[in-house]
Amino acid sequence: MMRALAVSSPNAVARRVTAGALVMIGLTAGLGLARLPLLWAGVGLVMAVLFALALIEPLVGVGVTLLFATFKPVTDYFLPALPLDIGQLALIYTLAVWLVRQAIRRDLRVPSSPFNLPLLLFIGVGGLSLLNALSLGYGLKELIKWLQILGMMWLIQLEAGQRRWPVVIGFVLAAGLIQAAIGIWQFGLRGDGPEHFLILNDRFYRAYGTFEQPNPYGGFLGLTLPIALALALHSLLQLGAYFSRPSRAGAQQVNLLNQAETAPARKSRLKLFAQAAAITGLALALGMGLIASWSRGAWLGAGAAGLMALAAWPRRGWLGIGLLLAALVIGGFSFSAGLLPASITARLTDFTSEITANFDARGVDITSENYAVTERFAHWQAAQDMARYHPWLGVGLGNYEPVYPGYQLINWPYPLGHAHNIYLNMLAETGIIGLLAYLGLWAVVFAVTWRATRALSGWRRAVAIGLLGAWTHLAVHHLVDNLYVANIHLHIGALLGVLALLHQEERRLPIE
Repeated sequence: MMRALAVSSPNAVARRVTAGALVMIGLTAGLGLARLPLLWAGVGLVMAVLFALALIEPLVGVGVTLLFATFKPVTDYFLPALPLDIGQLALIYTLAVWLVRQAIRRDLRVPSSPFNLPLLLFIGVGGLSLLNALSLGYGLKELIKWLQILGMMWLIQLEAGQRRWPVVIGFVLAAGLIQAAIGIWQFGLRGDGPEHFLILNDRFYRAYGTFEQPNPYGGFLGLTLPIALALALHSLLQLGAYFSRPSRAGAQQVNLLNQAETAPARKSRLKLFAQAAAITGLALALGMGLIASWSRGAWLGAGAAGLMALAAWPRRGWLGIGLLLAALVIGGFSFSAGLLPASITARLTDFTSEITANFDARGVDITSENYAVTERFAHWQAAQDMARYHPWLGVGLGNYEPVYPGYQLINWPYPLGHAHNIYLNMLAETGIIGLLAYLGLWAVVFAVTWRATRALSGWRRAVAIGLLGAWTHLAVHHLVDNLYVANIHLHIGALLGVLALLHQEERRLPIE
């Protein structure tokens, strides 16, 4: 037997291992069907089939991970006994299967990426900051998140490649669509919900999807919406260009073209229609879900993302700047003239007035109107105090919550898990060195994305512009929150993998 394995090719060994693993998955699924209740047996059977497919094609495992990752909060709530959620289990399984396959094929390698060094540098600083950690468990949990971002990025690069990375974008957008549909139902179709999420005429409720909270829900949709909008605009422009060609030919030529239109041409026209309708509908659904979150951070991030994408869309820099200024003027006029919905205007102005009035949370007269904003200020000030006493390496990555009781303000005894500002949070947990490493990482990401928007063309360029909007949303929303929660970091890792592949393609093209 050993001799047979020794002379077998790596691919033959991989096929044997895969066949054996499929048999084990089948036996496990059969036992589950025999022993478990019908509902759980059905869920188990579906997961067994998906895991079996992931054994053959790792991208299936990536899809399962991205589609189910956002269900972590609801899984934690209803099934607290589970040590890991479905998204994490799918990721671990997919990475393990992929590593075994690559080891058998003797093809273990680290893909080249402009993000390898800055990511590893930040991870290294984060690990070093654990020397100050009060809780090593909290620190390792946060460190694993960043290792998963790195692993997901590498997995996408090696498995998706230049031809299949659009599938990954499809998985991310599908996950966003699922959340948007759930959120729209929660907002106005369900007719009931948590009392503290009740808004607008005592009838509508803040949407929260499977995140159990509106802010990370809105943040996730804000991460996916710019990509969908960029692809929708590109599809609509393609459709417009298709129909503008005959108009330039004159009436007689139009008739000749219509008479001579072949079946492939009609099929191409229908395909353009279908693509434009599908992606535009997807973008509208994501936008409706984001609005339904009633999250100010998500709204601000989405507005900034739209402005950045608008500036990047024209290839001529001066035209992009002109569009940006025009959008700011129109937006400012609409806001000051009261053309925006009163409920949205009130939501934004209440926030800004609280910032100017109550930046110091100590001694504030707490009311139901200012509670949420003042709570954030209290946690910001606690983070500043942590950084004051541990300026260089902070209190340890992921250790904001365990050390919070030593820095809490009066009236704010409960830690929220993070400082509700990623930059203050990084400063508190990893110090000045860690914050600089974090900012350096995202500076590289923005620079690579901008370069891709200049060099690429067609729908690839639309994806690059969408990614630029996604990073902008993340940067702005992170001023008032932390979106590295509820497995959102796995989608960020997947999008970084796509960006790395776009960068490889862009390097072979001239910059315009």
